Amino acid sequence: MTHVTRRTFTRAGLLAVASAVLPAATAHAAAPRDLVLRLPAPTGPYPVGATTLHLVDPSRNDPWAPEIGVREVMATVLHPARTVRGYPRAPQLTPGGAPVFGFLAHVVHGLPAAGVDWAATLTHTHPGAPVAPGRRPVLLYSPGGGEARTMGTFLAEELASHGWVVVTVDHPGDAGQVEFPSARPGRGKVRETVFVGPPDAAQFRTMIETRLADLRFVLDRLGTLGGPLGRALDLGRVGIYGHSAGGTAAAQALHDDRRIAAAVNLEGHLDQVDGTLFPVARDGVDRPLLLLGTDGFRDARLDRSWGMLLAHPGLRIRRRQLDDANHQVFSDHAALVPQLQAAGLVTAADRVRLVGAVGAEAAVRAVRRQVRGFFGGRLPVGTDQ
Repeated sequence: MTHVTRRTFTRAGLLAVASAVLPAATAHAAAPRDLVLRLPAPTGPYPVGATTLHLVDPSRNDPWAPEIGVREVMATVLHPARTVRGYPRAPQLTPGGAPVFGFLAHVVHGLPAAGVDWAATLTHTHPGAPVAPGRRPVLLYSPGGGEARTMGTFLAEELASHGWVVVTVDHPGDAGQVEFPSARPGRGKVRETVFVGPPDAAQFRTMIETRLADLRFVLDRLGTLGGPLGRALDLGRVGIYGHSAGGTAAAQALHDDRRIAAAVNLEGHLDQVDGTLFPVARDGVDRPLLLLGTDGFRDARLDRSWGMLLAHPGLRIRRRQLDDANHQVFSDHAALVPQLQAAGLVTAADRVRLVGAVGAEAAVRAVRRQVRGFFGGRLPVGTDQ
């Protein structure tokens, strides 16, 4: 779960402040003097295309907003592209989501309330670009608790540029902000997170259970896609990775779903808030799993739950640690927060609290190398077919 730092808010209080701040934030985002942040370019041989999916599961209701009546998931499928000529780069944040993200980034992480044009950051992904030929392994991504899929861009683009198809999944109600194609009864076009502080035991349990169901549902629906994109998906070779609560869900999904062949847990606890172990830690798992953490976030709870899993003999599980780093180094904050510090918009202490003292280039390179190397050895891309 992504940590909420320093402050605790009531939901009503947060929304009251947001209603006053967001219109101003939207106008402020267009100010030419505001800092425009940049994401690192992927290093693989393929340009990256993308398709956005709005998936509706009528068999489930939304646990955070039952008045909606169904469970909706937004996902982006990033893929190697045949060409990107004529297909512009996408912004990291949607127009409606950017001001909400800026407000929540200030409230939750202590990032600047002004001085940044959050809507202006571009990805290296080209929506609509044609799919490169070949059938390719599929990697699912679940972001940190309270975070949206957009904050996993630098790693998802890297993997797609090296030949995987990467499906980044939002978990609405949990995710910081999710923009849908349109409003519907029970929600607006942009849906905000229900979390305004660390989840209690019941919320955490619901969050992980919902993420696991969302991931199963997305994997089911990928099998129904047609056209060039559907033909590119090798659903006989599926991996999953996730950050924080998404890492928890990734490890447990590996345990639960035999369709998933390998997983990376980027610093997600493997126990409930009350200390009850998830089945993956209690029982072990017979497929490859990487536990990747940082020295800045490591604590007794993480060591206990990860240690219980690692104690099972004969498992194909490895633990690795990034030094001089902290929890948000696995998200796009690894690249963005150092730019904010260089511009004088966050302090050195805030940088260390979020991503650690490690240099931005070194951090991005280390995360990419670990995850790409792991999946390269278990779900290799190979040559085009």
